[in-house]
Amino acid sequence: MGVSGSGKSTLAAALATELNLPMAEADEFHPPENIAKMASQTPLTDEDRWPWLDALRDWMSTQAETGSVITCSALRRSYRDVLRTATGRVVFLHVDVEIPRLNTRLAHRSGHFMPPALLESQLATLEALDPDEDGVVLPNDTTVDDLLEAARTWLRTQNAPTDHSEERNHS
Repeated sequence: MGVSGSGKSTLAAALATELNLPMAEADEFHPPENIAKMASQTPLTDEDRWPWLDALRDWMSTQAETGSVITCSALRRSYRDVLRTATGRVVFLHVDVEIPRLNTRLAHRSGHFMPPALLESQLATLEALDPDEDGVVLPNDTTVDDLLEAARTWLRTQNAPTDHSEERNHS
């Protein structure tokens, strides 16, 4: 989870590959109306997000037997509450980046419908993980390898899945 440009997709892809799990990019679950809205620099409302979050939750539930990795901003607790209703354990890795670095990343990113102008609204919407939420904040202030190692380490301490390749080979 995290705001646009935080590195959540990069981390998710690396984890999915390493853990041999299916991955879904939440942006691909947005209906065309949401994408058009964001592309025109209009922030989404909660009403825009509920069907999108439901679709993500449903996809996660279909992957419950093996587990999965998804990217999702999951900015508010109420959004995470929807995702948490998926079948199986849901953990959140909040990828956090300092604002100047986010601005630089978004200014140099191309081919994405989310314009840099909406970063401010995402930051205003972002609610930190509460202590009772199953998750961790991972600072993304060095390298992708460091971020991946921090995620790996936290997952191990939580007895979360760290490798499914053997399970899949015996299926």
